[in-house]
Amino acid sequence: MTVITRWEPFREFSTLQDRLNRLFQQSVSEGCDESLTTSSFAPAVDVYEDDHQVTLKIEVPGIDEKDIDVRLENNTLTVHGERKLEKEEKEENYRRVERQYGSFTRSFTLPNTVDAEGVSAQYDKGVLKIKLAKKAEAKPKQIKISVGSEKTLESKSVAA
Repeated sequence: MTVITRWEPFREFSTLQDRLNRLFQQSVSEGCDESLTTSSFAPAVDVYEDDHQVTLKIEVPGIDEKDIDVRLENNTLTVHGERKLEKEEKEENYRRVERQYGSFTRSFTLPNTVDAEGVSAQYDKGVLKIKLAKKAEAKPKQIKISVGSEKTLESKSVAA
């Protein structure tokens, strides 16, 4: 079975930009003792669209649903949250923290086809799933094709 994958060259630039931003943020905050607790991060997001809705899946493991705020204002969806660092003191052992902690904000400009009243959010196993229903007029409509009726009308009008 052959799988076709869409290549998006600009996705590589976005990933590179995120890495450079993190590098500069880390180098600026290296002198601070708060660098582990105040770093900001941006959780990964998948966006899907079909005929009826736009769906966002945001990876936010380790964050309680009470620490996540979802708002829709002026065709902009904003997701804000915070991953808190659990305080764990170890004096003898080496400690390494690779997960990112702190607050994050992700904003998405929505198309005009999204119905602001048809928004729902569900949090399950570290994934926040936001469903944005499309307006009825934005949904595709199928047009029925009639066969043979036009020719009979033309021949009758010529004869008259």
